[in-house]
Amino acid sequence: MSLRHAVLAALSRGEASGYELAKRFDVAVADFWSATPQQLYRDLERLERDGLVEARVVEQSRRPTKRVFTLTEAGRRALREFVREPARPAAIRDEFLVKLRAAGPGDAGALIVASEARLAQSRQKLARYERLLAENGDEPGPYLTLMAGIMYEQQNIRWTELVLQRLRDEEGAA
Repeated sequence: MSLRHAVLAALSRGEASGYELAKRFDVAVADFWSATPQQLYRDLERLERDGLVEARVVEQSRRPTKRVFTLTEAGRRALREFVREPARPAAIRDEFLVKLRAAGPGDAGALIVASEARLAQSRQKLARYERLLAENGDEPGPYLTLMAGIMYEQQNIRWTELVLQRLRDEEGAA
């Protein structure tokens, strides 16, 4: 998958300026596919050049002019084709797992601190996903995506609690 598919998916919810899209992306997609605002703007330009989105200029009083993007028919077709393609298997890319694998004697304290931070972050994400789920109702796409995030964070919390217990036991034994 490329960022362009995530941008097309975000625009499938309705037209948006680059700024609005970045906010929408941050709320709805960022935890599953990350991008900087600069990357979003670059991809919007490419998508427009490729005919998958079109922009219109909106004059604003007391604010700069903005461009608002919408999917074209070609963009909708590209998004449908993407949805119908088999997804590649997910790969775990987690810096914390590499640190755990590389840890040696005496590293438990630092890993406990990192684990506690991870646990707090997962709890925050879980609360956010649950709040978004309550706000978004039960439309299939958002519902299923948020449920994946909720279940992932629930599992991550359980696993991190296991990590913490093991590291604390190790630190106490030393």
